[in-house]
Amino acid sequence: MIGLSRRKKHHLPTIRHIPGDLWNEVKNILTAEKPIETIGRPIVPFRKVFDGILYVLGIGCQWKMLPKEYGSGSTCHRRFQEWIGKGVFEKLWIRLLEVYNDIHGIEWGWMAVTR
Repeated sequence: MIGLSRRKKHHLPTIRHIPGDLWNEVKNILTAEKPIETIGRPIVPFRKVFDGILYVLGIGCQWKMLPKEYGSGSTCHRRFQEWIGKGVFEKLWIRLLEVYNDIHGIEWGWMAVTR
């Protein structure tokens, strides 16, 4: 290993909570939350659940290892599956591409779309 240079890898910090302006785009796509006074299990706010989903997807940990600050791993996983079924992440991807295009512009001429 002689002659190999050692460079420090620069990693961006993990986003632990979705920024407010980005959350505004997300919440416009989601269905309405249940009222807090609802009888039954305690309500876990969608923002908290979404943060938990991003944590699991970003870190790569198991749902059951999700830190308690995001609520139950099973709640986050159940909501993740529900939102996948409703196309939430696809709609969000399309919306965020539109926002990015408005701000920075996307060179659509060289893009390919496949399904």
